[in-house]
Amino acid sequence: MFIAQELRKNNIAEYLLYMWQIEDTIRAFGCSLPRIRREYIERFDYTEEQKEDEADWFGNLIRMMNEEGCREQGHLQINKVTLQLLSELHQQLLSSSQFPFYSSAYYKVLPFIVELRNRGARKEENEVETCMNALYGVMMLRLQKKEITPSTQHAVKEISTLVGMLSDYYKKDKEEGLKFE
Repeated sequence: MFIAQELRKNNIAEYLLYMWQIEDTIRAFGCSLPRIRREYIERFDYTEEQKEDEADWFGNLIRMMNEEGCREQGHLQINKVTLQLLSELHQQLLSSSQFPFYSSAYYKVLPFIVELRNRGARKEENEVETCMNALYGVMMLRLQKKEITPSTQHAVKEISTLVGMLSDYYKKDKEEGLKFE
């Protein structure tokens, strides 16, 4: 919860990746709050009050996962909405002539998006979701200490640049408001 709050303020893309990881963490513990308390939350150097807050947060996420039918797979509605907001901002940035650096980064990434979609990404998935899934997949490979090919590393570097720019624009839009032509 504490990490999520900080990420949400500072980097919406990292927040979303973190929340996807939390969803998977909950699944790994069988959606069991007692197990999450005992085997996960207890490992952190939190005060008892912080541990209770964290457990409440996890309990709410578990309840939402149960209610929304994503115990086994998929994402919580709150995460889908965040992804949709990023996707809408992505389209606004591309539609405006005021953001040439963003458009340039996008056109560098577009071949990777096309390749990922040809490899089996869901067809209804938007471009931002394809990018986020690629970043999440590589993050999982790194956590598992699996090899990442140089071509994948290059693609992820370009995708990270685009997603980082999108995240920066999202923050700027929330704080100051972006002006679109």
